[in-house]
Amino acid sequence: MAPWQTLNNKLNNPPHFIRKRPALGHKTAAVRLHLFMISLFFTREKVFRLKPVLDEHVTLIKELAKSIEVPCCLLFLFHTPYNAILTHYRCLMGLLVMEKHTLDLLIWIFHSLNVHSDTQSMVLIEDLQAAVDGQADNKPTPRTHSYTKYNNWDKVQSWIASISSSNPSLISKQVIGNTYEGRPMTVLKLGKKSGSTKPAIFMDCGIHAREWISPAFCQWFVKEALSTYGSDSQMTSLLDQMDVFVLPVFNIDGYDYTHKSNRMWRKTRSRRSGSSCIGADPNRNFNAGWCTIGASSNPCSDTFCGYTPESEIEAKNVADFIRRNKSIIKSYITIHSYSQLLLFPYSYTYELAAHHSELLKVAEGASAALRSLYGTRYTSGPGATTIYPAAGGSDDWAYDLGVKYSYTFELRDTGRYGFLLPESQIKPTCEETMLAVKYIAAYVQKNLY
Repeated sequence: MAPWQTLNNKLNNPPHFIRKRPALGHKTAAVRLHLFMISLFFTREKVFRLKPVLDEHVTLIKELAKSIEVPCCLLFLFHTPYNAILTHYRCLMGLLVMEKHTLDLLIWIFHSLNVHSDTQSMVLIEDLQAAVDGQADNKPTPRTHSYTKYNNWDKVQSWIASISSSNPSLISKQVIGNTYEGRPMTVLKLGKKSGSTKPAIFMDCGIHAREWISPAFCQWFVKEALSTYGSDSQMTSLLDQMDVFVLPVFNIDGYDYTHKSNRMWRKTRSRRSGSSCIGADPNRNFNAGWCTIGASSNPCSDTFCGYTPESEIEAKNVADFIRRNKSIIKSYITIHSYSQLLLFPYSYTYELAAHHSELLKVAEGASAALRSLYGTRYTSGPGATTIYPAAGGSDDWAYDLGVKYSYTFELRDTGRYGFLLPESQIKPTCEETMLAVKYIAAYVQKNLY
């Protein structure tokens, strides 16, 4: 008998905390009955971390996520998407957002199926809405842009206009296209003006809308590059000899939506006739093993790979820009959160990249540089084995295109706050990440190909 058949039988004779509820005959109804819809506000919701131990635990969690009519990001809100759980079920993962009685139900399910073993859970956040509200550290939000605040898109856009005209000899801007909702995607070019073409690094932030610390870092990087040029020998040398293209926010539509409507939104905001589902995961939308593993073909899934590679205009705009500048771009760096990882290809296959040893050496050196400031520990390695397999990622795509030094940062933290990293941690996170990015940049500068 399938686990869900057994589950349905047992749910018709539930324990005391869910009695007085109707008998259940269908797995979707069984789950739907006991989960509250989580929309724009997360009142009374807790964040739990569940530790699956056996394969059966993973199967049940996976089925729960597939069956529920709540986006998967709200079940596995602060960590890996559900379709990656089978690979990493022995790690502490599978963070659940639900009311307490729902967690009781899930643990009871494990008990009922005689697979409970040492399944463990812990409460990470007692009140999710309070954590969302408290991200600003209870300080008033300034009316103008701040490098130690999570700026909304309007402020970021004004900052782009201002910073790009602040020092014409070191910075310029270029619109590489518009988003689905018509917002301009502006790339900032940092580097001393030169009469000849220089090798370059491309860095983007905010590919996933809810990862607010990511755009905060790109803004910080631009500030530091401009303010330390001439005084910091490493930055001066870098901008003299190379250009750095910075895309401050990749997924602008989604980012704007997280500030105005749903803090936990991940995807783009594209729509397709005939479907009520919105958006795709832009980091599953690149043509690198597209939609083969760690991605979903379900348009409602948080890891939806899109209808075709580069179906999302944001992904296409970035891919087109990198293709046009393929001859000069020597490194691709994409900033995500969270988990404190420094990843490199591959994520869509377990095979090692051709330059695996060198990529690992650089990643470990960058991680050591980062750790030297505040002691923050990062783990380095290929995406598939270090975090989870996932096809369609921008880093794998860039590497296969010929951009040798392709890296993905997963910034702070490891789950205590997750995507809701307090603003008090913006400064230390950006300071330490600067050291790692500068380490990679210096290595690339000395090892051009």
